[in-house]
Amino acid sequence: MIRSESSPPPSAAPGDGPADAPKRPRSRVLIADDNEPNRELLEVYLADIDCEIATAVDGADTLAKVSAFAPDVILLDVMMPKLSGFEVCQRLKRDPATSPIMILMVTALGELGDIERAVEAGTDDFLSKPVNKVELVKRVENMLKLRHVSDELERLRAYIATMDDEKPPRPRPRP
Repeated sequence: MIRSESSPPPSAAPGDGPADAPKRPRSRVLIADDNEPNRELLEVYLADIDCEIATAVDGADTLAKVSAFAPDVILLDVMMPKLSGFEVCQRLKRDPATSPIMILMVTALGELGDIERAVEAGTDDFLSKPVNKVELVKRVENMLKLRHVSDELERLRAYIATMDDEKPPRPRPRP
């Protein structure tokens, strides 16, 4: 399921930047949980964030949705059928194409060992159930900001690299 707002995201005000500056694509959040009421609750909690939301029902579905939906952030339940959240997180973080995706593990597990296992799997952050709405919204907003800043940094690095390639060779100093 994918929720998409009918109105486009707000654009920059006139004079805020160059006219040819690329518009940031709309943020995308994937909610992965095998429990439908949990998915619906998380979706309602995120309703005020300007983003597209997709949902996945198990670990295998999560990996398929990542390929099709290209999320910026994944809310990932730990205990899911087919593949656990730990396994999904590990696979995504090992793949250079998906490793930049921010992962927020949402778990009912409260043992210190479970938190350590989530960190070892590569999660960027975690929340315990029951989820507090304010905490969830702020963490997702911050993760989206961080993701977009990281993407912009990569674009700037690539641009600088092309500038370096175009520079004429510097004359060598005479001995």
